[in-house]
Amino acid sequence: MPAIDGLAAIELSIIVPTRNERSNIEPLVRVLREALEGIRWEAIFVDDDSPDGTIAAVKAIAQSDPRIRGIRRLRRRGLAGAAIEGMLASAATYVAVMDGDLQHDPSVLPRMLAALRNGQADLVVATRRACNTPDATGLSPIRQRISHLAGSLAQKLLRVELRDPMSGFFMIRRDVIEALAPRLSSQGFKVLLDIVTSAHGSLRISECEYDFGFRHTGESKLDALVALEYLGLLLSKLTNDALSVRFILFGLVGASGVAVNIGVLGLLLHAGLAFGFAQLAATTIAMASNYLLNNTLTYRDRRRHGWALLTGFLSFAALCSIGMVANIGAATLIYHYEKTWLLAGLAGAFIGSVWNYAATSAVTWR
Repeated sequence: MPAIDGLAAIELSIIVPTRNERSNIEPLVRVLREALEGIRWEAIFVDDDSPDGTIAAVKAIAQSDPRIRGIRRLRRRGLAGAAIEGMLASAATYVAVMDGDLQHDPSVLPRMLAALRNGQADLVVATRRACNTPDATGLSPIRQRISHLAGSLAQKLLRVELRDPMSGFFMIRRDVIEALAPRLSSQGFKVLLDIVTSAHGSLRISECEYDFGFRHTGESKLDALVALEYLGLLLSKLTNDALSVRFILFGLVGASGVAVNIGVLGLLLHAGLAFGFAQLAATTIAMASNYLLNNTLTYRDRRRHGWALLTGFLSFAALCSIGMVANIGAATLIYHYEKTWLLAGLAGAFIGSVWNYAATSAVTWR
């Protein structure tokens, strides 16, 4: 390793994405110091502007320990995006990604580093050891079943040959991640799966088993929306990234809007409302549903709040109205030549969806 003024270059950067993990920062730094003794390392905490003062806790430690760095992200959210940003901020030979809640065991890091140092692997995954005793693992029985199902889907649909494709704890050569970064999605939680599938089988992968620990303090960031984001990632990779995760989620929300529209229309007609008024009300409610779901799911990293939530809906409605005109115009034109209503309808819907996605991404959630 080259050195300047007697200071050896950093060999390993540990990237820790955080959101409201203030109370876990000091204990994590302490165990990292113990686990990585004799290794030239640094820890880069990438914080999504936590209101609990997580980044302040990081910087307080950094004042006395130059191995600790902090990146505060403003108006950007998401574990995958934070992990990628942290890895690209490193100049070390190797980079590792781990959670900040102490469930990932830092004592595994030296074994992972050794597997990369010997040149036999490009990526080392910390695989959670299977455990039949709930009290011996930080994964609850429900989370174990969900993780197993999600992993099985990845293995079968994407042909990923990992025992634990849902792991969020891994180490990789920095030059490899630099090359793969432009293909990765900043959305979601499963950046490892994205890395492996984006490499198209070119990575030499090794695995290290460890016992998944218990969260010490704070709350888990996993929620029902993560499952939809994961589904979007699977579909995106099945199309070889021809469709982005965000576009797929936008489409899924749009499909739900059709169901809302039909359901509300039926209820209002059953209540005796005239069709024109019923259709207007159903369309407005479906549009509002689409907007709120997109704001919560598709653009959760750019989520609008307060007054901006209302102004965002107005721009969303205006842009989607233009999309509706494009939908009808394209469908009518195609039907004029092909006389196939299904083809014309699908083509119009696709063109309208592409317009709505592009326009609202550029304006409503710019």
